[in-house]
Amino acid sequence: MTFHFDYFPYIAIIGDIVGSRRLKDRQAVQARFEKVLDAVSSNYETDLASKFMITLGDEFQGLLKAGSQTMSIIDRIEREMHPVKVRFGIGVGKITTAIHFEMPLGADGPAYYNARAMINEIKASESRKMAPRTNVQISIQDHPEHSEVLNTIFSLLTVIKERWTPRQLEIINAYLQSGTQEKAAEKLNVRQENVQKSLSAANFYTYWQTLEFISKVLSELGGDADV
Repeated sequence: MTFHFDYFPYIAIIGDIVGSRRLKDRQAVQARFEKVLDAVSSNYETDLASKFMITLGDEFQGLLKAGSQTMSIIDRIEREMHPVKVRFGIGVGKITTAIHFEMPLGADGPAYYNARAMINEIKASESRKMAPRTNVQISIQDHPEHSEVLNTIFSLLTVIKERWTPRQLEIINAYLQSGTQEKAAEKLNVRQENVQKSLSAANFYTYWQTLEFISKVLSELGGDADV
């Protein structure tokens, strides 16, 4: 995919917790949510235009100036919040107001409009039986055809993720945190062969390779590319 902009495109992410009002310990979940977002803002600071922050009880937003880490950020938030489910709307486009790193509230423009539209689209699709299942959608200003392709891929990734068992997710997390199957096996006190079989059964390698492909595509946006 090739992108062309005659302006600097930002990547806005708006997310919210699915069914937050039905959570048994909403206060504890919100505290964990805030901790996860603070860690993301710290670890990905060089990629951010505005840090990630909870804007409502169950909603957050952040603004990226470079696109290559977009999927890493979303994947990290999603896995660290599990089993709580999170929706993500990604909007790419202009920001027409001043931007402040410490306070994402107040910034405005098509990037945020697009992200908001994607969150609303995900919510609407959840009530339509014939709609594709997804918890991530993207809208790229001036490039609707690329948005459509990426959203189809996001739907397929959602199908893979929803089939993961709690044990498979535990092994996936251990593998990503440790970096090798051997270290993941040692951490979980199981055989390396068990880690390999679980990752394969979960279609993890297909999932992760696809995630890396999307990251490569999004690396053409913002500060990662010559705009």
